[in-house]
Amino acid sequence: MAVINLLEAINEALDLKLKDDKRVVVFGEDVGFEGGVFRVTAGLQKKYGEDRVFDTPIAEAAIVGGAMGMALNGLIPIAEIQFDGFIFPGLAELVSHIARYRNRTRGAYSVPLVIRIPVGGGIKALEHHSESLESLLGQIPGIKVVTPSTPYDAKGLLISAIEDPDPVVFLEPKRIYRAGKQEVPSEMYRIPLGKAKVLQEGKDITVVAWGAMVRETEKAIKMLENDNVSVELIDLRSISPLDTETIINSVKKTGRFLVVSEAVKTYGAAAELIALVNEKAFLHLETPSARVTGHDITVPLARGEHFHFVSPERIKKAILESIKF
Repeated sequence: MAVINLLEAINEALDLKLKDDKRVVVFGEDVGFEGGVFRVTAGLQKKYGEDRVFDTPIAEAAIVGGAMGMALNGLIPIAEIQFDGFIFPGLAELVSHIARYRNRTRGAYSVPLVIRIPVGGGIKALEHHSESLESLLGQIPGIKVVTPSTPYDAKGLLISAIEDPDPVVFLEPKRIYRAGKQEVPSEMYRIPLGKAKVLQEGKDITVVAWGAMVRETEKAIKMLENDNVSVELIDLRSISPLDTETIINSVKKTGRFLVVSEAVKTYGAAAELIALVNEKAFLHLETPSARVTGHDITVPLARGEHFHFVSPERIKKAILESIKF
């Protein structure tokens, strides 16, 4: 069992599926010779050749549209969008065609593909390089949207995404590509899509986070060690479909609910989760549900981005406010 980071876990999942299934192809801007801008696909072109791991022009609409054509003709394409803010030219293909194809053909055709997108801030990047897209993508019927927070989950979720018969958008929190290492099995394994994970059981408050925000929430919980607060922490993992059962059962137990999200506050995934809890567990709530999010602004450039981000201190404050309400 190797000790690897999240980036290496994704590379390992791609390697295993390329070896396992000749229909799998990996492509995108600079993913071949350079191994991707973050080096996630490093070594794969050399191992599997330019026919199966290849570079594309700087044309996201063509990348996404080409993936659809490949999937409809028997391949299993894994397309990389180099940065989150570059996906917008490809949304016409994703929303208007890929997401609708099973419904359009009344189930005669599916589009088995994966679109990998590095997401979020925290790397002092330029404009269009630090977007949180889960709310935008999660409301599109016909696609699944998942995001890992650990190396173990990254590998298992990606393998499941590649094997899924329908399109999956795989959001990779670039901020934690190399943030920590974890023991990960070398062999193939799968984590079901649409299933959240209870990382820590507690009795006073349910906190849901995903992606890079899981680490920040864990830091906040450590800061609460002297406050006698028992936190139940859930890693959402799947933006769509949601694991409603795990969330609602937890809230019914704790009576309090907090969502932590890097994305902007208004019309975000946090609001959707709070609405879900209000619909399914309102009478179990002892205090109003709350959210800790980014601000309703474009992500600032490098010197100012820390003002936008959710900090462990903000999370700790929100937890205590809910407990003491």
